[in-house]
Amino acid sequence: MFFLCAAAALGAAAPARADVYRLAAPDGTIHFTNAPTDPRYQRMGFSSGTEAGWLRLPGGETSRYAEAIRASAGRYGVPEKLVSAVIRVESAFNPRAVSRKGAQGLMQLMPATAAQLGVRDSFDPRENIDGGVRHLRGLIDRFSNSLPLALAAYNAGERAVTTYRGIPPYAETRDYVTRVLYLYDGSRDGAAVAATVIYRQVEDDGTITYTNIPPRGRR
Repeated sequence: MFFLCAAAALGAAAPARADVYRLAAPDGTIHFTNAPTDPRYQRMGFSSGTEAGWLRLPGGETSRYAEAIRASAGRYGVPEKLVSAVIRVESAFNPRAVSRKGAQGLMQLMPATAAQLGVRDSFDPRENIDGGVRHLRGLIDRFSNSLPLALAAYNAGERAVTTYRGIPPYAETRDYVTRVLYLYDGSRDGAAVAATVIYRQVEDDGTITYTNIPPRGRR
């Protein structure tokens, strides 16, 4: 969700150099970023940005969110690496990022979604991460543990996924799913990891656990 227009979210500041990369999608859509997460991006040979970098935080800044990621990931049974991958693609770890559609913060929550999740301040990293991970957990459950479909719904909305009965034919959404899965487990094709699932198990004593190992009888 972060392309050229999102740089304005950082506000006016003294210019600083940040490398610009370009990707031409098969449908002709052109993507620009300062933080390529797909090997198809090509460096354009010029720079642009703001004092903090073009949607880039100073070195080491991403580690400040590790505790919040770990806590929310454990609370909702979502792999930490998956949460980090979503944040990387959504906002490049910029807590003040705003997309052209109005999505806000690290996990790019739309105002309506944030309100439904009880997130009062989408620019508060902990609130944003907790709400975003809770939302992602709900989508994983909603789409029978299919990460590609859950990620597609996170990007394009549940209705789009149910309407098309799969990943919608939107260049942005397909690119989004590919980039997140690539960062998460090295996969380059969402269809290739359709079997990547996270199972929720409730034990007899009420204990809830999450695992990627299918319960007996579901292999």
